Amino acid sequence: MRRTLIRYKARPESAEKNAELIAAVFAELKDAKPAGLRYLALRLEDDSFVHLVVTDADDGSSPLRELPAFQAFQSGIRDRCDEMPLVRSARIVGNYRMLETE
Repeated sequence: MRRTLIRYKARPESAEKNAELIAAVFAELKDAKPAGLRYLALRLEDDSFVHLVVTDADDGSSPLRELPAFQAFQSGIRDRCDEMPLVRSARIVGNYRMLETE
């Protein structure tokens, strides 16, 4: 299992568009129901976004990357950002009913 945390800050004029693109990803996920994937996206009050991606594959492969809506989200992400995406591997230190760990 691999957990990846991505954080970035959207430009004020692009934050709403970014949120709409993320919503489209979740709509597609709802229909596609890919196995081996858990995904969370948060928008903070300063237009920063935090994504947590959990995949069953240890090599980091993910069905998320194959979704057209996710590809559309990734297209132009750098143009929508004031602070570029920072991608880090994450380990759970504590978890109370938030994430499935098995």
